[in-house]
Amino acid sequence: MRFPGPRRTVLAATGLMAALALTATACDSGDDRADGGPTASASRGSVSGDDKIEIPDGIKDRLKEHGIDVDKWKDGAWKNWDKDQWLGEAEDFVNPVIAGLWKPERMRSAQDPAKTISAQDAAADQGVSDPEPAPVTAQAERTPYHDHAAPVGKVFFDSPEGSMVCSGTVVKDVNHPGRSNLVWTAGHCVHAGKKGGWYRNIAFVPSYNDRGRSEAQLAGATAPEVAPYGQWWADWASTSDEWISGGDETGGAGAPYDYAVLHVKPEQGTKSLEETVGDALDVDFSAPSAQDAGPMGAWGYPAAPPYDGLSMFKCVDRPGRLSLSPAMPTMYRIGCTMTGGSSGGGWFRVVGGRTELVSNTSIGPAAHTWLAGPQLGEGARALYERMSREYGGR
Repeated sequence: MRFPGPRRTVLAATGLMAALALTATACDSGDDRADGGPTASASRGSVSGDDKIEIPDGIKDRLKEHGIDVDKWKDGAWKNWDKDQWLGEAEDFVNPVIAGLWKPERMRSAQDPAKTISAQDAAADQGVSDPEPAPVTAQAERTPYHDHAAPVGKVFFDSPEGSMVCSGTVVKDVNHPGRSNLVWTAGHCVHAGKKGGWYRNIAFVPSYNDRGRSEAQLAGATAPEVAPYGQWWADWASTSDEWISGGDETGGAGAPYDYAVLHVKPEQGTKSLEETVGDALDVDFSAPSAQDAGPMGAWGYPAAPPYDGLSMFKCVDRPGRLSLSPAMPTMYRIGCTMTGGSSGGGWFRVVGGRTELVSNTSIGPAAHTWLAGPQLGEGARALYERMSREYGGR
């Protein structure tokens, strides 16, 4: 499988020209535990490459309404997850760069969010759901990752439970060809859903641990060794209204709408993310039903045992249907043994010789035998186009 773009990036999967799919399950807690929870939709904050925080006056005023002292944010005030200061409204999103926060050791300690679904929930509508797929053992991606899966990376963020990790994919920006700063991930990797608000300190690291080194080999590793293309902080995030109003950290609530787009900026420099990594994928918002879609692949950084979150893995399978409720869209489901940490990772298929993103990992069972992702449609297209049109050039 080949990625489009200036760098020839190959994704081999069991000999099939199958779709590239990033997968990511939930995040676990790491350091800096605190009390509270998060939410998601379209919101904005500003990022700077130094210690100066630049937040639009309108958002400063909004934060002041919630009793938040912006000047104290970087000094640790972001750890306050009190209900009144855990912001969930779209216009309340702020994510100023805190230089040096995501040190290599802190990245390694970030956990998966553990968004799992029970067998009872998965069988909510057997009339539409296909039989549970056989497990597909995840395969390790070849190193260096930038030569084989350049658009794939990890999404780091802080939650009330601690530092967390998901997966993400660099996607093309239709209004800024060749200069995209857009990253596709899951809604539950940026917003807590109906019980919380926006997560904090959201950053994307493409080709994380590019050489696939072990924990022992990474001891004392420098930032460039862990993040060869640097850290890219989200200065805008958008997720579906359905996820914000109905998403939950457990079960299938909101899962068919569990997708998000980040607009990111580098801690330093002005070069775009697509130019930096040399690749970005198109998004297909009209992918066919599971029966007609053909093979799909999921790529991500599973972090829950038996994985450790340091290495990139992939699964390829023919999708089936998963319906959690007659009132919600049907999801794609594939066999895959990846665990938490792969959430938000893109799902891919090959269309006319081009690899395109068609979904992202949202949920999986506690037994880690399959993964499910939303089937992207007009709602996802509208969210993506709005991000490209209104924020892509920032």
